[in-house]
Amino acid sequence: MRRRRISNAPAILAAGIVSLLSLLPVGFVIWIGIQTGWETASALIFRPRVGELLINTAMLLAVAIPISIILAVTLAWLTERTDLPGARIWSWFAVAPLAVPAFVHSYAWVSLIPGLHGLLGGVLVSVLAYFPFLYLPVSAQLRRLDPAMEDAAASLGNGPWRVFFFAVLPQLRLAICGGSLLVGLHLLAEYGLYVMIRFDTFTTAIVDQFQSAFNGPAANMLGGVLVVCCFGLLGIEALLRGNERYARVGSGAARDPFKQKLGVLTLPAFLIVFATAGLSLGVPFITLARWLIIGGFDSWRLDSIGTALGQTIIFALSGALLTTIISVPMAWLSVRAPGRFQRIMEACHYYVGSLPGVVVALALVTVTVRVELPLYQTIFTLLFAYALLFLPRSLVGLRASIAQVPIELEQAAMALGRSPAQAVMHITVRLAAPGVAVSMALVGLGITNELTATLMLAPNGTRTLAMQFWSLTSEIDYVGAAPYALMMVLLSLPMTLLLYAQSRRLSGR
Repeated sequence: MRRRRISNAPAILAAGIVSLLSLLPVGFVIWIGIQTGWETASALIFRPRVGELLINTAMLLAVAIPISIILAVTLAWLTERTDLPGARIWSWFAVAPLAVPAFVHSYAWVSLIPGLHGLLGGVLVSVLAYFPFLYLPVSAQLRRLDPAMEDAAASLGNGPWRVFFFAVLPQLRLAICGGSLLVGLHLLAEYGLYVMIRFDTFTTAIVDQFQSAFNGPAANMLGGVLVVCCFGLLGIEALLRGNERYARVGSGAARDPFKQKLGVLTLPAFLIVFATAGLSLGVPFITLARWLIIGGFDSWRLDSIGTALGQTIIFALSGALLTTIISVPMAWLSVRAPGRFQRIMEACHYYVGSLPGVVVALALVTVTVRVELPLYQTIFTLLFAYALLFLPRSLVGLRASIAQVPIELEQAAMALGRSPAQAVMHITVRLAAPGVAVSMALVGLGITNELTATLMLAPNGTRTLAMQFWSLTSEIDYVGAAPYALMMVLLSLPMTLLLYAQSRRLSGR
């Protein structure tokens, strides 16, 4: 009897189409550059304004990323490898700032210190908003490390500091590089945070050019420079990551690592975690509470808030569903049919997630205006932008969930008379459903806090929580903006809890 097999042809076709569509932003940048011509393009690129933006961006990355690394590694070490009182609670507080959108962090600090602006303000708020992206992988890696290597280093006469720097820190290299890349890409893509701090970056300049000149050549050329910066950051991360191996045969000792006794350092350690939680969580929540108390019940415009909340939830659910559906073929191929061609298509899916939302939005604006005008500022175009921006987030979750479904179960189902399609629906889809739900939640809650692409692509009359918050803060109506900020935080908390739980589950805790 001939064994039936599940054909990968439909998945290859669908994944290939999505891969081609994901190349649209880079294709747009290249096409605009060619169409503009070298003389005009060079005049727009090689000018003092671009140099100023490049210096601002480089300084921001050069200062904010190292500070984020130091802070995240310190917090991860204190919460995972020391006898710090209440370590589990402090570890949650180190992840919780992700529930507060970056532009809400900025809103809180500007409300508290109106004179906070420039590079110093940008670095402060950026570190507090984005260091959890480093804390999560570093703390997870610390939980997975084999303590035998530290024991061996200590047995050679090395003290705790030398053991950390020469035995532990090198093993955190991948986590630090990956987290730093996430932080750097967010810094390049962020808009609202830096506008409120009054710190010019490429993203703020692009949006300003777009709003003043409606997708003029200057905005397009700045978008091209921003794409080059993103690819440059990817290249630097790959170079620093290197090709060293971090895995070995065997699972290592099945025991928890030794907790360092802080002793007289307990108070300084407590002050570090307390100050970090106070600055990253206390300031936003105290500021929100202050404005909500000042505004009273009158600040809760229930009709407007209800409309914004409803539209936000609809966009989040629709975008999450669309992104998950178009990610399934690639996730299936990456697990069930790996190969060189599959890796190329997968790279196309991942690269688009490294592009700032403003570049993706510019590409879609240009394409819809010049090729298919009826699609300009429609829900379809906005959802498509969300799908491109959050493809990697969906793909990672789907790939992990499909990988956990044994292929032998599908083969057994087909041996019992089920068709390949029935085997996939009744076996794979059911077993992978929890992972699919997690991916949809992560994408949907990411869409909840997306601002730049929504501002540029949303249909007329759209009023999401982020858009309403931004409109009111632009008018310096901080009292009116507070309820919208609070609703975004409340919608983001489940995503943060999910990330925290997943991080501990993957590390076996």
